Amino acid sequence: MHEYTMNTYEVVNKFPKEEIYSSRSQLTRATLSIILNYIEGYSRRRKKVQLNFYEISYGSLNESRYIYYLALCKKWITKKDYDQGNLLADEIGKMLWSEIISTEKNIDN
Repeated sequence: MHEYTMNTYEVVNKFPKEEIYSSRSQLTRATLSIILNYIEGYSRRRKKVQLNFYEISYGSLNESRYIYYLALCKKWITKKDYDQGNLLADEIGKMLWSEIISTEKNIDN
């Protein structure tokens, strides 16, 4: 997640200046939300609360993935930039999904 965050901060510098308060800002916020919500969820004792934070983290990951795709379509970033972000996002997504499923199994219904 940290590597994805660092990559994102490099990539957004390629966005047009007029995007500084829109897609550029949104991408950095979404990317930070992934790791921050994961950390907060991990720090919680109750499984239902943990699950909520993990799901928010997963949602932020998908939000950031779309902005990467938008940036590629608008030609703000290269295919290489997109592929690198997508590779990292795939790894994070698998880890988060696994954590979500595992946490769900530990919740008493």
